[in-house]
Amino acid sequence: MLRLSTKDSGFAQAFRRLVRDRRESDEDVARDVALILADVRNRGDEAVAELTRRFDGHSLSDDAAWRIERAECREAFEALKPDLRAALELAAQRIRAFHEAQKPENRDYVDDAGIRLGAVWRPVDAAGLYVPGGRAAYPSSLLMNAIPAKVAGVERLVVTTPTPRGETNPLVMAAAYLAGVDELWRVGGAQAVAALAYGTQRIRAVDVVTGPGNAWVAEAKRQLYGVVGIDMVAGPSEILVIADANNDPEWIATDLLSQAEHDPAAQSILITDDALFADTVADRVGVEIAMLETARVADQSWNRHGVIIEVESLDEAPALANALAAEHVEIATDDPEALFARIRHAGSVFLGRHTPEAVGDYIAGPNHVLPTGRRARFASGLSVLDFMKRTSFIQLDQAALAAIGPAAIALADAEGLPAHARSIEVRLGL
Repeated sequence: MLRLSTKDSGFAQAFRRLVRDRRESDEDVARDVALILADVRNRGDEAVAELTRRFDGHSLSDDAAWRIERAECREAFEALKPDLRAALELAAQRIRAFHEAQKPENRDYVDDAGIRLGAVWRPVDAAGLYVPGGRAAYPSSLLMNAIPAKVAGVERLVVTTPTPRGETNPLVMAAAYLAGVDELWRVGGAQAVAALAYGTQRIRAVDVVTGPGNAWVAEAKRQLYGVVGIDMVAGPSEILVIADANNDPEWIATDLLSQAEHDPAAQSILITDDALFADTVADRVGVEIAMLETARVADQSWNRHGVIIEVESLDEAPALANALAAEHVEIATDDPEALFARIRHAGSVFLGRHTPEAVGDYIAGPNHVLPTGRRARFASGLSVLDFMKRTSFIQLDQAALAAIGPAAIALADAEGLPAHARSIEVRLGL
């Protein structure tokens, strides 16, 4: 675990190294993924089956081995314990309500020149959602991806999820039923993303691919952008906690570990203005790790990538947070709004001492698919808009064309495009 202080002479250089640190796929992953994508594009189902057998130990021998039917998902949903089913339903309800408010409005108006202008929003025809199933299976991710797509109006919703050695996750199946997924395929990894993008004999191609995954999944999405739309290229999870000494160290330690347990490459960072509090949190992290079933992963993450930054005043925190542009930012202070107003780059922000990041992962409502790797500088979390596209429209009558046509002709001539100019001139009788 790295310990930094803004009072140290070497802080600026050490902090720059931290900001530049990349915990994502390397050239070997990119090369391997390129080979997988080409194989699936060329051989379709045959390649997908071979790769699934090799990586997941699952034989796609017949229709039942390829696909999980909706009836099976309904059975899984109905078999849930009542409290768990209620929790899943509450999460779906809150996620749906938040994303319903994101739906954009069409525009249609006539301006001062008498020209009709506007734009209409329409959903993509088909969306593919990747749901992890290797290190862990996340029904919450399925809800976070599927519900915005359904709210957007996507007609065909396809989910791919790995089923190692053929084992399915009942919670993922239940979430698929609750979210209204149309197709659920037992395929994971880069080969699943390739199948969604290119289409195979069994799996029809989609227009957009979203959802988190490992380095190979993220790299596949990066390489396939343009063949399909994607939500983002997501890397290992991140959390930045800004906390003063009035917090319970146990609370902050558990918040840091809530992301560390995801992946050995995940990163947890604490910024505080109290050295004793920092020491206490660091000690508590060790105690908490020892009690976790995910201790091995959390310990690797914390010891390889964990950071504690001591500042003289928390007024310094927003500038550091903006440079880090973290996926998740918690502000655990008496007046979180004061710091939040100065934070410009963050995937999602959690305000106050009673708002752990984990509530955002499951139940609050905003999407938990968020930009990582400093991409919050220019990207946002998954939303309804990721499953929609905007088409603008223009309508002129003769008078409107006469009002603006000559200027268009002048610009076309200046650009050396006479056919452009001519198409306007003939209508104006010039």
